[in-house]
Amino acid sequence: MKMISKKLDSVVLHNISWEQFENILENLGQTRGSRVAYYEGTLEIMTPLPEHEYYKELISMAIEDIAEVLERDYECYGSTTWKKKIKEAGLEPDNCFYFQNAAKIRGKLKFNLSQDPPPDLALEIDITSKSLNRFLIYARLGVPEIWSYEEGELKIYLLQDNQYVEVENSLVFPELPIKEILFVIEEYRTVSRLAMRKAIRQWAKEKLRKDFI
Repeated sequence: MKMISKKLDSVVLHNISWEQFENILENLGQTRGSRVAYYEGTLEIMTPLPEHEYYKELISMAIEDIAEVLERDYECYGSTTWKKKIKEAGLEPDNCFYFQNAAKIRGKLKFNLSQDPPPDLALEIDITSKSLNRFLIYARLGVPEIWSYEEGELKIYLLQDNQYVEVENSLVFPELPIKEILFVIEEYRTVSRLAMRKAIRQWAKEKLRKDFI
């Protein structure tokens, strides 16, 4: 095990076997604020910054509010550790959701990605530079869609031929111009959380009405 770099918000370890990765996860426990990512022997442990947590919570909240407006069933599994030994890949997203496969996994508390479907949607908040390319990990896990907040923009990526391609429309919410929710979030950033939630719901309803006109 070799530490190759350390920053204020992350530590990167090199030459980590899968067994060591599993042991580190167990030792870290579930009651922690850090996030881990593992790819072909390299392990990154990151501690989220306040800005990171702020946008994670708001975009996650928006996803749930939009789903309720659309009456779209879903399951949310937060920063669950997803991993595949045979792929030498594992990570903890900022948040993740099941939509298309919600009925298949409802009520499950343990997952095995060799048998269970991966989340339909993963959320990544990219505030600081990360040493590991998380898209490579997500591709090995088979996650079909990623929403990535980076540099003040919300970008949507779909998995195509084992790599992610940036697109305009979400598979989860194809009816809506999802990238526009950041305008709502920024407009209501200095007011109450309740007011923001109401605004996001109203935005979704208005966009749907326009589609029917």
